[in-house]
Amino acid sequence: MKTLYLSDLDGTLLRSDERISEYSANIINRFVQNGGCFSYATARSIVTASKVTVGLTAEFPMICCNGAFIFENMTHDMLISNYFSSEEVEYASEILQKHNIYPLVSAFINGTERVAYIERYISPATMSHLDNRVGDPRHYKTNNAEELYSGSIFRFACMDTAASLLPIYNILKLDNRFNCIYQRASYSNGFWCDILPARATKANAALQLKLMLGCDKMVVFGDERNDLSMFSVADEKYAMYNAAPELKEIATAVIDSNDNDGVAKWLQNRVL
Repeated sequence: MKTLYLSDLDGTLLRSDERISEYSANIINRFVQNGGCFSYATARSIVTASKVTVGLTAEFPMICCNGAFIFENMTHDMLISNYFSSEEVEYASEILQKHNIYPLVSAFINGTERVAYIERYISPATMSHLDNRVGDPRHYKTNNAEELYSGSIFRFACMDTAASLLPIYNILKLDNRFNCIYQRASYSNGFWCDILPARATKANAALQLKLMLGCDKMVVFGDERNDLSMFSVADEKYAMYNAAPELKEIATAVIDSNDNDGVAKWLQNRVL
């Protein structure tokens, strides 16, 4: 039986410094060299995921943007993509503007990923997020709302207080055209609401990846609410010690924390 081992990144495979440890990288690389099938499913883009996983040599496709895309690891060729329709963009943008939420809008334009925003309107939490990623070539500042919502859009990333984000989350989560994920931000005290096309879920992408790789079984690792869908389709699911209560409640077991290399230790003890 061929098994896919699929891990989240932030709060799971990555330590709190947003990097994979040398120990974890070595264990996973050895596991793959011995014939194991390992990949990751992250909310991050291909750009930032590649930066924080330096040291991993596994060549399996990877799931990015909470399931919006599957990319080839080495070439970054896009294998599967999910975008909003123009009607969905129009509706979501109207809801966001009505509630004075100005998101980071992720889109592909002529084959290049762009993350657009209107600086004078964005929240302090969004500005802090951008400040932590100075030099990111995807970032595009505009003062034009029409330009903000242009291109093949696949994500609205909203960062703010719970009071600001919950109203839009409660509206859009009831609309079956959207996949809405609301959770505390990984590296700050703020909150995050990710708005994606309905088809863009970690669960859908995980099942597609499992099929692509010809696997019969899937074992997953995660820590936050955006991993719930992935847990729902896995044969075994392991929550980190630092995971959200919702994940721990449905997990096969709780393992060591991300800062203690919980995923790598599990692999070393169970399958190496």
